[in-house]
Amino acid sequence: MADFRHDLWFGAFLTPAAKDAHPLVRQAVLAEDLGLDIIGVQDHPYQPSFLDTWTLLSVLAARTQHIRFFPDVASVPLRPPAVLARAAASLDILSGGRLELGVGSGAFWDGIAAMGGERRTPGQAVAALEESIEVLRALWTPGEPVAFDGEHYRLRGALPGPFPPHPIGVWIGAYKRRMLELTGRAGDGWVPSSAYAAPSELAAMSAVVDRAAEDAGRDPALIRRVYNVSGRFSALAGKGFLQGPPSLWAEQLTELVHACGMSVFVMAPGEERDLKIFAEEVAPAVRQAVGRERPRAVQPVARGPLDESTRPRLPKRDLSALPAAQQERGLHLVMIHDQLRQELTQIRDAVEQVAAGRGEVAALRSMINQLTMRQNYWTLGSFCASYCRILTVHHTIEDERMFPALKSAQASLAPVVDRLQEEHEVIAELLTGLDAALVAMVEDADAIDGVRERLDVLSEALLSHLAYEEEELVEPIARLDLDL
Repeated sequence: MADFRHDLWFGAFLTPAAKDAHPLVRQAVLAEDLGLDIIGVQDHPYQPSFLDTWTLLSVLAARTQHIRFFPDVASVPLRPPAVLARAAASLDILSGGRLELGVGSGAFWDGIAAMGGERRTPGQAVAALEESIEVLRALWTPGEPVAFDGEHYRLRGALPGPFPPHPIGVWIGAYKRRMLELTGRAGDGWVPSSAYAAPSELAAMSAVVDRAAEDAGRDPALIRRVYNVSGRFSALAGKGFLQGPPSLWAEQLTELVHACGMSVFVMAPGEERDLKIFAEEVAPAVRQAVGRERPRAVQPVARGPLDESTRPRLPKRDLSALPAAQQERGLHLVMIHDQLRQELTQIRDAVEQVAAGRGEVAALRSMINQLTMRQNYWTLGSFCASYCRILTVHHTIEDERMFPALKSAQASLAPVVDRLQEEHEVIAELLTGLDAALVAMVEDADAIDGVRERLDVLSEALLSHLAYEEEELVEPIARLDLDL
């Protein structure tokens, strides 16, 4: 268990009491003004003294500009997933991509049944939630009408849409083994609360999530760990969790980042003063403490100039389900990329041949060999320069034609496309560096080592970039009717 190096978020956990409607709005605005990152609102539709969570979230989003929101967590037995998908996508659109979706399998079954919901066994509740997640993602993905025939939910050709402008994270409220395993298999986040999962229990619960993710072929680091917390600020430390001065809070939350990978802390404020202390004293102290440790943890596993861990990723659809002609359209991108990969390999081979030849020149000290090797260096430089032009043209075509067409056809692709364009800029800088190394090599044969180093960096970045682009774009290119 370790810090997964997610950005640290701090937020407020709000109870949607109808009698406190206006103070709730004031708290949300204050949370944003204080620089907090997220607001969670609990969802209990059977509670007559509560405001409806989705109505409240919409109002809070309209009164703020930057802070994120999530239902903490939505009662799926009373919110059919097909309707929930449209509600979540709509709020994400209206808020400018500021929604994450917390979901739960159900609690307080008497209240759910009283509202007309189905009373489920624990096993049925987990199975129904897993189906609901499939429905959500299917309706957030552009394509053909969706047919889904589950035990608890069915779609009869429902049309996907609207489409959220950013990949909405599905965060699962989970405590017991089956729900934790579902989180590992299918969740983008895990949401326990300190009232039901003590800090001492988190490591074992998180380990269940990790094992389930690995068994499903997923990286556990992709799953955000969100902890709803409550406590009391006081001058002296008391017994229990988060009972004492802000420095104690910061120490205990920092330990949860390092020990359990928690990265989002959502506090239930007793009063506005608590929110200010949390935002102005606790959050900065945790960020500073974690930041002091992260460089030592991150540096040895750095993977070159592209940060793969922060890449946006979308829910995936099966390419093989599309007609053969559409599949071929998507796989054309892979064919182009394969040519770039092959030429990159040829460059590497040429560099090694030149390096081996340089050793021969030093041994034989032959003027002829030196002249021949000089020609070899010039040839290598010409070959690399030609490849750089090819790669630059390929990226220019993508930036000016393909990427705008994809964003226009499917709005949810925008974060991926924007990231790919950013990576094109990084790769362009690496190409410039390689070109500079080639110029130095022509003037000084010993500079071949500099070419090798530059080529290693370029290769790692480019191969990672091409794989990411294929993972995210081959299926949409195949499915969407793009004017390219």
